[in-house]
Amino acid sequence: MEAVTPFPPRTDLGADGDVAARRPQTLTATATYRLTEQGRKSSLLSGGNGRAVQEVTITVPVSRIHLVSVDAEGHARVRLQPRFSLSGEQVVRSDDPPVFDTVPSVDELLTEAARNHQLQSAYTSAATAEQRKRQDKGLELRQRLAEEFLADPKRRARVHPRPTSRACHVLVNNAVVRFDAKTDVGIARQVPPEAYRRFSADERERSQRGQEEFKRGYAVHQEKERLVADWISTYGSPSQRERYAAGLLPVSEVLEGMADQEFAAAASRPRYVPDGVERLQAFLRRHAPYANVVLMKVDLDVRTDRAEDATEAQWSMLSELRAVFPLAEVTLQRHTLTWTRDPTAPTLTMYGVLVRRKIGPFNIRREFVAPDRSVSDDAISGGAMAVFDKMP
Repeated sequence: MEAVTPFPPRTDLGADGDVAARRPQTLTATATYRLTEQGRKSSLLSGGNGRAVQEVTITVPVSRIHLVSVDAEGHARVRLQPRFSLSGEQVVRSDDPPVFDTVPSVDELLTEAARNHQLQSAYTSAATAEQRKRQDKGLELRQRLAEEFLADPKRRARVHPRPTSRACHVLVNNAVVRFDAKTDVGIARQVPPEAYRRFSADERERSQRGQEEFKRGYAVHQEKERLVADWISTYGSPSQRERYAAGLLPVSEVLEGMADQEFAAAASRPRYVPDGVERLQAFLRRHAPYANVVLMKVDLDVRTDRAEDATEAQWSMLSELRAVFPLAEVTLQRHTLTWTRDPTAPTLTMYGVLVRRKIGPFNIRREFVAPDRSVSDDAISGGAMAVFDKMP
């Protein structure tokens, strides 16, 4: 058997192809830099344009192709901008091109680009490390916030936007933190479903509580309707019965009738009438500076509170009414009438004894005129109702 002589590898390159393959490859790129005033002078002396910002086209060998960037439009530029420089031990970034005092040569531009490229790598590495550090710190913070939320059963997510099993928003130190069960990691993924579970439980509780309150309110309403119907059928006048049947009888009229019946034992006593506008106007006209004053309802301010002490006559009236109405609450009321347009005007103080009793869901009340603190018992029996304070 004869030996087979292998053929040499075939190439499609001819003589011209061999020359092209051996020819060093280069790339044409634009270099941008700035000149100082001295550099601009040097540019003019060497026949240049003397501009502050220079753009030149240089040829970069393929061995230094890493010093060139190409944009989406295919424009090649030497990596001189943005510019990176050392500030102490930190690399800082500047968007301005480098500055030269003389017109740089191609080698100087490529040297500057190489230095800039190295600093850019350091800058990118530092930025990446800092970003990773922030991410780790943020992740650690989210884990801690998630642990705090899950450990406290009283914590709730914000109801707007409505929490779901996928995402929720939690208020932490006046800041809103969003948790997402799909994108979060670790224990933070447990926050949305737990927040949604708590939200749903609260919704059910609120719904149940609302239903119970409605039932209680409806029961009270039914009881009121029953009491009104019983009173109308037993004590109502023909007119009241007709209006009640037509649904036109005010409840206040029924309550007034109940009060007349409940406190009939004190019917001879003068009742406290809320006619503060007329009384305060008459009181102010007793003083010379206010002789012609005219009051409107909006000019009156009435402050009512429980009296802190009682005169002998007032106490006697309280004791008598408490004996007559042992099932009622009897208190001494103090009404202070003030003219809102003139805070320096004298005030009028009036006293009344409030008798109040609860009948079913109704609070039946009646207020009687109480003795003031400056008149005698004879004047009281004559219907005195007020004490006139001195001018301030």
